[in-house]
Amino acid sequence: MHASQGRSAGLGIALASAFAFGGSGVAAKPLIEAGLDPLHVVWLRVAGAALVMLPVAWRHRDLVRRKPGLLAGFGLLAVAGVQAFYFASISRIPVGVALLVEYLAPALVLGWVRFVQRRPVTRAAALGVVLAVGGLACVVQVWSGLGFDLLGLLLALAAACCQVGYFVLSDHGGDEADSADPLGVIAYGLLGGALVLTAVARPWGMDWSVLGGTADLNGTATPAWILLGWIVLIATVLAYVTGVVSVRRLSPQVAGVVACLEAVVATVLAWVLLGEHLALPQIAGGALVLVGAFIAQSSTPKALPAEPVAASAGPAADPATEGAGASGERVSS
Repeated sequence: MHASQGRSAGLGIALASAFAFGGSGVAAKPLIEAGLDPLHVVWLRVAGAALVMLPVAWRHRDLVRRKPGLLAGFGLLAVAGVQAFYFASISRIPVGVALLVEYLAPALVLGWVRFVQRRPVTRAAALGVVLAVGGLACVVQVWSGLGFDLLGLLLALAAACCQVGYFVLSDHGGDEADSADPLGVIAYGLLGGALVLTAVARPWGMDWSVLGGTADLNGTATPAWILLGWIVLIATVLAYVTGVVSVRRLSPQVAGVVACLEAVVATVLAWVLLGEHLALPQIAGGALVLVGAFIAQSSTPKALPAEPVAASAGPAADPATEGAGASGERVSS
């Protein structure tokens, strides 16, 4: 009974994470179009969230001594990497397309399982990868000569690679006696990510006046600080906390499948709030990407007891971003 209740709670938390991550791009793109550099938006997002989580970091300050590698990896990949590449990609390609490219992450996870952990993968998992790649071809409309910005697509793919790190690191050590508290991992991941992004983004050159003005949300003038507040509090703090907690409560495969809803949420919100309409073949291709991700993740073989860290193999898709499970960030995203 308790296990069933815990699983239900985990699914609810994973859903909350998917919805929170899914709204990040829709809030960030108007700020970018208003004049902020994508890296500056990422820095504002991560640095703001790090400030919010600072009391949590102090409470779990022993993690710096116990898990330095985990914290550094989470900050570099799951926070800085996922968010920087994703925001850079949405400055060049539609939000929905960027997230769908990120959901090639299940294929990358299978590559991790097969070639790094040297474990076999099922035919169903391979089929899922083929479907996801075929769906992506429809999304970018390769028959039109790759009409999408190639650099934008490569940036989204880089976000997918970092998303794998988000899932793997979120799950790492969750079942150990000396496990790292997920809230502490998030807090220090955000702090580490903020430090990395400060060196890369150089926020002292940012046009701060943009934050005092308005941004265009599909024809509606919206105060920039409201969009930034949403990005920091909902799409980052809430999204990462619920995402990592859900990973600890669910298997990587289940949490990763739920995280696929992030792409759906982002695409629908971008359609409604930003007017980014996708053609019918692109919608069909997006459905194939999500179905392929579902099959690939749900078919990933379970770890053998004798293999260390085998549980980490299942996670896939944000950031920034998937514990025992896999869930967001995208992200995102």
